[in-house]
Amino acid sequence: MKKILLALLTLCTLLANAQKLDKGLLWKISGNGLSKPSYLFGTIHLTCDATLDKNILKALDETGQLYLELDMDDPAMMSEMMSGIAMKDGKKMSTLASPEDFQIVNAFVKENLGITLSMVESYKPFMVSAMMFTKMIDCPAQSFEAELMKVAKAQSEEVYGLETVQEQMTVFDDIPYEDQMKDLVKAAKSGLDKEKAEFKKLMDSYNNKDLNVLMALMNDTESPMYSDHNDVLLADRNKNWIPKIEKITKEKSTFFGVGAAHLAGDNGVINLLRKKGYKVEAVK
Repeated sequence: MKKILLALLTLCTLLANAQKLDKGLLWKISGNGLSKPSYLFGTIHLTCDATLDKNILKALDETGQLYLELDMDDPAMMSEMMSGIAMKDGKKMSTLASPEDFQIVNAFVKENLGITLSMVESYKPFMVSAMMFTKMIDCPAQSFEAELMKVAKAQSEEVYGLETVQEQMTVFDDIPYEDQMKDLVKAAKSGLDKEKAEFKKLMDSYNNKDLNVLMALMNDTESPMYSDHNDVLLADRNKNWIPKIEKITKEKSTFFGVGAAHLAGDNGVINLLRKKGYKVEAVK
């Protein structure tokens, strides 16, 4: 019996360790028939310092094209986003919350964005939440995606997207508008200080290159949108990306830059690629 218990304990330990990732934001993809390696970089979409370190610059130099979540140098991107920003079926935010909560959100939006909620009432609630993102940091906002595109342009390389704007905007139709509104109401009631404190924890784990802590924070969030719809926001999209990544890497050595939250976990891009037989290792 002791031997069986010891074996089970050892197996559980091995499984637990297998799920943990080395510290790192830049990962090398090789093996499984690839003639040249490709690279996977976990970005954060909003930061105070988007400086690309020497390993990232070296990986960009070794690869022949850049793939982001979206083709962000497409001149039609913004107009396509605007066409998908409204809720379907003519829904309004005033129908998704009580009159009292609607007024709380209205005051919150007016204070922080300088607009009234009536001006954006047809928007998907998450889009209004996203407009607050720049308020999460006390510095001029920088973007890793913008820096990656600068390098790609300097190297005369093409920029592509793993998904279309329409596919990404559909994610926020698949998540119930009511849950998105709950998130917005929660943020309005708790105030920006609490939101900024939670964002700082995410930033700290990112700056420490610890994807395990980052994923734990994402799973531990009080946000019903993130905790209840992780499959729609992350897992399903990751699974859709894998066959695309396989095809792309076989055709050309590629640098992929996607949100760091997509990398870790059982259904993260790193683990899904490993299950397909690729060697995915952190670049130290």
